Amino acid sequence: MSQKPFELECFPTVERGVPPPEIVPGRPSREWMDVFASRHPYRCLPLTMANCSGWEILCPMPVILDWNGGIRQEDITIRTDHRHPHLHDFVKSHFSHGVVTFHPGYLFRTPPGWSMMAMGAPNHIKDGIQPLSGVVETDWLPFPFTMNWKFTRPGTVRFEKGEPFCFITLVQDKALHEIQPVIRRIETDDELRHQYETWLKHRAEFNQKIFRGDPEATKEAWQRYYFKGEFPEDVAPAPEGHVNKRRLKAPKLGR
Repeated sequence: MSQKPFELECFPTVERGVPPPEIVPGRPSREWMDVFASRHPYRCLPLTMANCSGWEILCPMPVILDWNGGIRQEDITIRTDHRHPHLHDFVKSHFSHGVVTFHPGYLFRTPPGWSMMAMGAPNHIKDGIQPLSGVVETDWLPFPFTMNWKFTRPGTVRFEKGEPFCFITLVQDKALHEIQPVIRRIETDDELRHQYETWLKHRAEFNQKIFRGDPEATKEAWQRYYFKGEFPEDVAPAPEGHVNKRRLKAPKLGR
């Protein structure tokens, strides 16, 4: 018997004839990362992997938010560049106190034991407003959730059309309860201590070469051990299954 594919089911909840917000696999690029010399932040593999470890839900129209600092719902105003019939179905001032509520436009259903984390797109920075994260038991919940942002100060914030207002990824939250954090001295693991000390030595030597302006180190610019999934000096076999790119599937139409 063939195994049922692992599916994240996305049921649009908008009115018939109204297209729901677009869902796309998480994109690795960020504007603030692009402006660095030689696009240096992209050398940080944990950063780029986080950017791609889920799906973005995109604004269907530009959204301009104004907050005067008050605690009432009406202290937040919501507008767009041109009249849009579905603007106030998509985003509202619901909770007051500088909190803005977006409606993702879907009821999500995950396999048993899997929940959904809704958050801002990782490392996508917006000045003046902060995404609020939530974990939702989407393996049973029969209604949708909202995505909320909180102003950090009075002012105006703009979301562009096509900009992510929500980022979704999956977690086995029940399995987290079985994990026991344990603090141990590194001396209790000889192999790990050797690997760590070897890396530390190479790291210090490389930084000294950079400081002295060593031409080879300057040309290399950064050490690629983690990016390539390698250990310094072959202290151990390269790990199997190392991933330095993530390409998630785009949604498809189901029956």
